[in-house]
Amino acid sequence: MKVERDDGCAPRVLMVHNAYQQRGGEDAVCEAEFALLAQRGHAVRLYARHNDEIAAQSRVKLAAQTVWSSRTTEELARVIEAFRPDVIHAHNTFPLVSPSLYWAADRAGVPVVQTLHNFRLMCPQAMLLREGRVCEDCVGRLPWRGVVRACYRGSIAQSGVLAGTVVLHRAFGTYRHKVTRYVALNRFCRDKFVQAGLPAERIRIKPNFIDSPERPAWTQREGGLFVGRLSPEKGLDVLAAAVRQLPHPRVSVVGDGELAPLARQTFGGGYLGFRPVDEILALMRRALYLVVPSLWYENFPRTIAEAYACGLPVIASRIGALAEIVEDGVTGLLFEPGDAQDLARRLQWAEAHPEAMREMGQAARAAYEAHYTPERNYQQLMEIYADAIEHVRQGARQAA
Repeated sequence: MKVERDDGCAPRVLMVHNAYQQRGGEDAVCEAEFALLAQRGHAVRLYARHNDEIAAQSRVKLAAQTVWSSRTTEELARVIEAFRPDVIHAHNTFPLVSPSLYWAADRAGVPVVQTLHNFRLMCPQAMLLREGRVCEDCVGRLPWRGVVRACYRGSIAQSGVLAGTVVLHRAFGTYRHKVTRYVALNRFCRDKFVQAGLPAERIRIKPNFIDSPERPAWTQREGGLFVGRLSPEKGLDVLAAAVRQLPHPRVSVVGDGELAPLARQTFGGGYLGFRPVDEILALMRRALYLVVPSLWYENFPRTIAEAYACGLPVIASRIGALAEIVEDGVTGLLFEPGDAQDLARRLQWAEAHPEAMREMGQAARAAYEAHYTPERNYQQLMEIYADAIEHVRQGARQAA
């Protein structure tokens, strides 16, 4: 499906993204969707800010810009006038782009689609995680608890800026009226955002995707694989504790972060450090299963889409969206989050039943082909854009 303008051309898309200092999944998704649109004939432009700019700013200026960026409104007004987009698709706006983006788009009469990659609109820390456990104390409430607990980087001041931004723009109606459509990555996250106060009628569901046309082989697979940031919320310590309970563990770890010393100590030669994507995909095509032992509500890890594309079943925590994305006994196995003993039992079962794991790998590839291909993602994206564009057109007709 391709949405067309009145002149028969594909919609012009202005993508907006505030890039992180340490590259992450949101950066990769933005780049992938930009390329997806360009490959299919759309005029597409990127308005980007980068958090490397932060080093040159005072704390007071950064705090003010997080709430409202005059630079964003001025630059976007010029870009919109010159590029004339049919729709603006925003990924991350924190902290330099700011919610002023939505007001600039509204003044220009351009619909905005905002992908919800994390929980920042309801949680200053953005992960609904505190002291290694899920915390929903600020969901649907004023986020003052996140301030007094210094949930963002252990700083009351920085947590206050984030909470203040959310509260102020809630009061202004920014999130309810200035964003035309939101994109949640799964049903679980959609429901959580509705619980937090976003209008249900404006939220659509579209998962992440990867491009992997090559059909994988299911022979000569062995061992497990962990891929991700080596940080507490990813559950690496749970995996390490589980592996120590196994007589002959065969799990490799790819990634870097603060828990790298633990990975090095526990997995020895199986700790591979940082690896580029092509090497990770090669490892996935040889592994018997991927382990995702996260302790927080992951929105949609790209590693799962990559694993499914490689015919790799996933052993994941039974938490949040992971229990929706991984079908227990079909595309992988689920275990109780944070329970190293339960995870050890699943790992042992997987190693003892390689044929069953290969069958799950085939089901995982089928799930990829049904839900996570570029073609399927493009169709969903066009439907969301068409919906957003028609919503603004209808509003303009009613106002005329």
